[in-house]
Formats: sequence, structure tokens, C-alpha cells
Amino acid sequence: MSRSDQNQSSVLTPAGDSPSPPPPSRIRSSRALQAALLGGSVLILLLAAAAIYHRSAARREFSPQAARPALPPEREQGFVDVTRAAGVEFLHSFGDGRFSNLVEAVGGGAAWLDFDQDGLLDLYLATGKYCPAVSKGEPARGNPLNRLFRNRGDGTFEEATERAGAGCAGSYSMGVAACDYDNDGYPDLYVCNFGPNILLRNRRDGTFEDATARAGVGDPRCSAAAAWLDYDRDGLNDLYVANYIRFDPNYNLYYAPDGFPGPLAYAAEPDRLYRNRGDGTFEDVTGKMGITGAGRAMSASAADLNGDDFDDLYVSNDAMENFLYLNEGGARFREQALTSGVAYNSAGDSTSHMGADFGDYDGDGRLDIFVSDSSISSLFHNDGGGRFTDVSVAAGVGRQSAQFVGWGAFFFDFDNDGDLDIFKVNADLSRLFGQEPQIFENSGGGRFRDASEGLGEFFQKEWMARGAACGDYDNDGDLDAILVNLNSPAVLLRNDGGRNSWIEILLRGGRGRTPGGGLKGSNRDGLGAKVSVTAGGRVQVAERRSSAGYLSQNDPRLHFGLGQAESVEKIEIRWPSGKTQVLAAVPARKILVVEEPDD
Repeated sequence: MSRSDQNQSSVLTPAGDSPSPPPPSRIRSSRALQAALLGGSVLILLLAAAAIYHRSAARREFSPQAARPALPPEREQGFVDVTRAAGVEFLHSFGDGRFSNLVEAVGGGAAWLDFDQDGLLDLYLATGKYCPAVSKGEPARGNPLNRLFRNRGDGTFEEATERAGAGCAGSYSMGVAACDYDNDGYPDLYVCNFGPNILLRNRRDGTFEDATARAGVGDPRCSAAAAWLDYDRDGLNDLYVANYIRFDPNYNLYYAPDGFPGPLAYAAEPDRLYRNRGDGTFEDVTGKMGITGAGRAMSASAADLNGDDFDDLYVSNDAMENFLYLNEGGARFREQALTSGVAYNSAGDSTSHMGADFGDYDGDGRLDIFVSDSSISSLFHNDGGGRFTDVSVAAGVGRQSAQFVGWGAFFFDFDNDGDLDIFKVNADLSRLFGQEPQIFENSGGGRFRDASEGLGEFFQKEWMARGAACGDYDNDGDLDAILVNLNSPAVLLRNDGGRNSWIEILLRGGRGRTPGGGLKGSNRDGLGAKVSVTAGGRVQVAERRSSAGYLSQNDPRLHFGLGQAESVEKIEIRWPSGKTQVLAAVPARKILVVEEPDD
């Protein structure tokens, strides 16, 4: 019997320090070349190599007629590239045949969601398209569209884009965030674009409709990412849109080796906060709620970071300080990044902050922050009370990350041993030069080690990485990953390392407001719910959130590795409505669907 046959979902009702030097083989080969850019002959070689890479990357297309290979057998550990065998035929495009500006450099993201509610994770991927305000070369071949892949349940996916109406033709797409904004039990999609964004409402019949105009959330700026949250805890999910730059296609002053103007060449854009009215429409409450800054936002994430039960907002910005908006009881936000210690990296730089994710890596019950960067990625330890300390160097991720340009990143327990590890993908900023990805394994005691070399061939290759997300698409209890590569095919990684125990929890809130306007439980997604799991002498905590990392969204189910424990002593859920739910003596190796109690 396969592992997936054994792991059937269950529905539960309420039951009463100096860093070590990096391994030589992990030092990216292009770094020495970059250091020599001032040499004319080296510059010529680099430009020629970029052109060759560009041509080859742009031509690595899938052939739908080719026979799909069989899925590779499981290994004892590590990750296996199963992209083609699984049927994930997605080629990211920046719209034309020339890599020529900062908007094209942003890339695309991915979201795991169960759009048809069959208990299997489906996959949505975002791509650029030809856009006169962005594109300079000839339009890309084929028909670049955002793609929706439906999970068949046998380890493979089928193309469902056209049938579902989810391609977003004509929109230059970057980030994506899934959420059941109308509390009907089915996830909807918000797609961030250069130009008006798109809200795709799930019709519950396998198709989506464009609800942007009615909802009033078609922000016309250059939006990189978005995050859903119930900031006022009224049972309705609100929307934060992270805007990037005020792009000017006519501006053309830049340092030649960079290829095109960088972020400081363009003005920052203000973000937007939309409050959900509960009738399918949203109200722009940006200024009213204290969201006043303008930033070059690359990602936005929401969670309760200071322990007051209201979700805060963290925004990572490009070439400027990051923002931390602390939620003051749902009435207003207050920007506190500098005083909280999360505005800059450990070197005091405002370089290129990319993706941000939250997780309790040291088991103290508080959510910490990891931010990928073009320089030293930041690991911000949550000291409590809304204060943080950058421990990236002491924890062993600072020096190891600084040799790469980080993009997608997230916390996850890849080996199910009960503590959070870090997945980070890398690539050059302004040239089509790939870099190796990394996994930082949690060694305990607040330290990490780069364990990438022993986890499969994927980590020995260079990829043009951008967005990345994790999800247990085969329901076998370990977290797999999807990687979106700039102007190249996406990569689906199957995790074959999960022999330790685990449990996954899908939350179902009480559907928001009643028709009469009274409060009836939490939002249906359970965003903002806090879950603690006690098993094997360890207590783990997590919060149900929407977006994670860079332009992307992870599995909507909360995943907990349990090590050798084969049962969970206690699961405690604190719902956004204020209700507390306790489940006792729960068997491990199960996917639980937990409904919020009525009273």
C-alpha cells in the first residue's frame, strides 16, 4: 500500500557564534566573473554568455505531443524533479524576446490551492505577456498565459486554464494570492499585474469569473504582490496590494553592465488596503487605516507579530527600508519597522529585499521573519512585544546567503523532524544568469546549516529562479515545492525525504457575517487562526496565512513535522472570532479538516 493510500483526510468536530565558511562547491561560479566586470574582455564574454543563455532558456519549451515519462520512483531522501512526468508544462515569459527592464526582472509567482475542493492541491502560475508599455522586443512565441493545473490525484496534473477561464490574457502578471473572499467555501484568485489587477471569483463549478470591476480592487499601478488578511476580525477577508515602481519606459540612463536602469531610477508607489464590505465589494481604506508610505514593494505578508491577536503587515521593499505596519486593534495601522528592528538587514543596508515569510524556527512560540535579499538575507528573531533582532550571521544563514541573490524563500519542515528549515532560490538581478538554490536545515539551538548538496541534483544546477512555494500536492505528508523560473520552464520538486511522522490541518471558519449583519464565526479560510500542536514533548505553533515568500502562496493546510511521534497529544486552535477549540489524542499521519465550532 502506498503512503498516499494510508493518509486519508479526516473531518473532526470540536472536542471540548562565528559562521563557518561556505563549502567551496557552493560558491557560485559567476561571482568571480562579476568581480571582473571592469575588464573589457571579460565584459564582452559575459554579454555573449548572457545572449547564449537567453536564447537557450527561451527555447526550452515543452512538446505536448511528446510521451510523458513515468514518474520516477521514490528515494530515501531529497527532492526529485518530476516536472515533465507530472504534466506541469509551463514556460514563463517576460512577454518579448529581449530582457530589457526592471518590470521584466520581477518574474512570476505560484499559488497552491484546491480550486475544485476535491481534497487535492491544484497549481496556479503567473507569467508576463507582451505589453507595449513594458516590452521592447518582438512578442514571445506561442500564447503566454497564466496557467491553472488541476491535480488528478495520481501524481500528475492536467491543464485546466482555458476551461476555467483563468489565463488572464493581455495582463502582464507577477504575483498571485488565493483566498475565499466571499466565504462560499471555494478559493478565489487575486492576480497582480503591471496595470490593472484582476480578481477571479470561483464559480464553484470549475470556472472563474472576472469580478474586478464589481469588487473595486483593480489597482492600476505596477503591483508585484498581495496579501489577504482579516485585519478587523469581522469574519471577512480584506486585501493588501503591494505596489512596486512608477515605471517610465522612456528613461534610459544606467550603468552599461547592469543592462537596464535599476530600482533607484524610478519613484516608489503607494500600496493599497481594501476592506471587504461583505457584499462582493471592497472599500479603499488605505489612508484612513494609516497606510501612508510609498515603497518599491516586492512582497507583502500578514500575521500577528506582536501577540495582540490582530494581524500585522510586513512589506519588503527594493532598494529602501522595509515596512512593518502594526495593527492597533483593527482600528488603524502604525508603521514601526525601524524601531522594531526589521527595516534593514544586519549590515544596515537597504539593498534588494525580496520575499518574506514567517515561522517559529526556535520553538519559543513567537513568529520570526526571514527575508531574502540580493546581499545578506535577514533572519529576524522575534524578541516579543513587537521587537526583533537580526540573527542571520549568528544563525549561520548570513554568510551562506550573501554569495547569492535571493528571491523566493519560505520556512518549512522538509524532513518532518519538528523544526522549521528554510528554502531559498537564487538568480542574478539583471542578467539571465542562474544560481543554485539552497536549503538551510535547522540544526537546533538557533542555528542552520546549508544542507543543499545532499538533497538531490536540483540543488547542484543553476536556475533563473523567482517565485517559489511549498505544498503537499501528493498528500503523502511531506512538503513538495514549485519554482517559477524567469523566461524558463517551471520546476516541480517532489519531496522524497519524509519518513518521519506528520500532521496537516485544514481550517474551516464559520463563514463570516449572517445576512442580517451579525457576526457568525471566523472567515471561511480561517486566516489569522493560531494553531499549537503538542506531540513528542514538543509544542509547535503556526498561524493560518495567505501569501508567503516572493509573489507566491504556500499550501493552505498547516503542516507540522512530528519526528517519531505517532500521535498528537493536543491541538489547540484560537480562531479569529475569539473561540478556542481543543482536540485531544489525534492520530498522526493524517490530513485533518477542522470546522470552527458554532458556540
